[in-house]
Amino acid sequence: MINKDLLTILACPVCKSDLEFIEIKENQYLKCLKCNLYYPIKEDIPILLEDEALKEEDVKRG
Repeated sequence: MINKDLLTILACPVCKSDLEFIEIKENQYLKCLKCNLYYPIKEDIPILLEDEALKEEDVKRG
């Protein structure tokens, strides 16, 4: 789980919108509320790189 204070500071690197914490099938992500891109969290570190972003259908497919 990501720190809530940190979550209020972070923004989507693509559109600069807010992010929300999502957990799907034991994987953790930060999801952009505007462009719906998912950024993986690896070893408690959010990977906020556009090249690492996943689309919703890719995340849900597994």
